[in-house]
Amino acid sequence: MSAPSTAEDSADRNVEIWKIKKLIKGLELARGNGTSMISLIIPPRDQIPRVAKMLAEEYGTASNIKSRVNRLSVLGAITSVQGRLKLYSKVPPNGLVVYCGTIISDEGKEKKVNIDFEPFKPINTSLYLCDNKFHTEALQALLADDSRFGFIVMDGNGCLFGTLQGNTREVLHKFTVDLPKKHGRGGQSALRFARLRMEKRHNYVRKVAETAVEMFIKNDKVSVAGLILAGSADFKTELGQSDMFDQRLQAKMIKTVDISYGGENGFNQAIELSADALANVKFIQEKKLIGAYFDEISQDSGKYVFGVKDTIQGLEMGAIETLICWENLDIIRYKLKASNGEEKVLNLRPDEAKNFTDPETQTEMEVIENMPLLEWLANSYKGFGAALEIVTDKSQEGAQFVKGFGGIGGLLRYRVDFAAGIDFDEEEFDLDDY
Repeated sequence: MSAPSTAEDSADRNVEIWKIKKLIKGLELARGNGTSMISLIIPPRDQIPRVAKMLAEEYGTASNIKSRVNRLSVLGAITSVQGRLKLYSKVPPNGLVVYCGTIISDEGKEKKVNIDFEPFKPINTSLYLCDNKFHTEALQALLADDSRFGFIVMDGNGCLFGTLQGNTREVLHKFTVDLPKKHGRGGQSALRFARLRMEKRHNYVRKVAETAVEMFIKNDKVSVAGLILAGSADFKTELGQSDMFDQRLQAKMIKTVDISYGGENGFNQAIELSADALANVKFIQEKKLIGAYFDEISQDSGKYVFGVKDTIQGLEMGAIETLICWENLDIIRYKLKASNGEEKVLNLRPDEAKNFTDPETQTEMEVIENMPLLEWLANSYKGFGAALEIVTDKSQEGAQFVKGFGGIGGLLRYRVDFAAGIDFDEEEFDLDDY
């Protein structure tokens, strides 16, 4: 599976990862009576009829459970899973995950859980377990960062282009080159030999730069999350600073490493030497994003927003280009209903939500729905034409964003006066026209 090719795809992937993290957290805390909690994972290219047959056999086995209560709950869970499978004619391209069973809530009440979804990337695990808890180990693999990184390994003998995705490395292309060495032939020919040598070096760098575009740029988009230049001579530095090297690829350069060999051995050595830099890519991207946000604030451009009220208003206006939220945002979105049937939405921290009173009639308002604001945003952001970036507080910038700005804000497409609720981008109108 190829890596996200655009910033938008990358943001979407981060939202999917956050959703899986949240789901895992909830499933791990769930506990049930007996062994009535079913975890079922069907990998891609498996067959629904095969799984249905296996469940039918399990149903027959479960009918012999001696404890009546446990027997009924296990049979009920298997029936629910069978019902879910009937919704699918075939296994989705990325596989299918089903969690089903009766859990005990904090108040001691029984609650049925029935979850089925297609993961956002292939899950190559086959699993069926009936236990007193849900098994989420296989979902953890979905959280592993699978960004694809490009490598250009070049020395005086040739060049290799490769990619690294997770633990999988792939050689895309390689070629050899025969460059003239420095020599001691003197006399009138010395300058000519030097000129020929420089010309061939120049042509070699040009060829590498042109091949890099073919390898790492697809549909005018860079197809890798980052680029590492490696080599034993100074060719790599020459390439990185050359005008011939595509600017889009230059912008993706993470590190330049010195290696002892060329070719595939050099590729392996380059992977080892750049491991730290690759691990920090997500961290660096987050720092860049919040850094750009702080730049807008320091320049007082007006193209930024922070705080729950203004951010939601900006979203509803379609003014937010990039929505930034802290991954542990503790704000709940309450949907309320007044006695006259009018509905209202409030976004509050749990400790602020006591009694909801209609300011006009002073009657208590009924809570008809509540969910974490970040969960609502993760499900709704595309409808507002925004990109959602979920950040941590692990970097200095992230911690400042959470403490100083409440962990929610955004970069705007144009200036907005939130006090008046209107945008006032000077380009929109000209006073001389009025």
